[in-house]
Amino acid sequence: MNSDPINPYAPPQTDPRPTVPSSDRLEPVLGGVAWPLTFHFKILTFAPKVIVRDATGREVMHVRQRLFKFREHVELFTDSTRATKLGEIRADRVIDWSARYAFTDAAGEAIGSVGRKGWRSLWRAHYDVFNPGDAVPDFVVSEENPFAKVMDGIFGQIPFLGLITLWLFHPSYAATSATAGTPSMRLTKLPAFLEGRFRLDLLVDLPVRQQMNLILSFFMLSLLERRRG
Repeated sequence: MNSDPINPYAPPQTDPRPTVPSSDRLEPVLGGVAWPLTFHFKILTFAPKVIVRDATGREVMHVRQRLFKFREHVELFTDSTRATKLGEIRADRVIDWSARYAFTDAAGEAIGSVGRKGWRSLWRAHYDVFNPGDAVPDFVVSEENPFAKVMDGIFGQIPFLGLITLWLFHPSYAATSATAGTPSMRLTKLPAFLEGRFRLDLLVDLPVRQQMNLILSFFMLSLLERRRG
């Protein structure tokens, strides 16, 4: 048996496990948020922008997309003053069916990423959501009623009929945990004039960084699905 005394002044051993990014930077944004959140897509603006508000009307996030970029680049701010940067979204390639979008906070630490499943998303939207460093999806986002989106896309562009579809067809998308197999968040399109509006519901308790990962994944989903019509 080794009877050597322990040196109390010896430096501590380095923990070989990878460090987990602190969620402190995101706590002020999501720590006291009142769910559900609402995405407001401002259509009649030169530079596409989105305002995210919580159930009390508080502005949680202000999103502005950079124009004239070959790769998607979206800047995230805490409010419309754009005084405090929250993070960024960047595509890993020129926009195509299988681009993957990485989310980072203001310090450049990874929040997560989302990727669309190419041709599999032609009829029913399908996205994979990854937590930082994971090679397999942690969440799968899928469209719950593809028919509603098709009807909304077809008739929503027709005068007068488009007004009716605002109240009849409400496409929705659910994020399902790969481990629990149950929905964690749901995004639903809402009736709105002169803007796009979506409601995001939190269905189970999640760590702050996973919440933000899914929020940004649903933001990219709504942006990409709007382009598809």
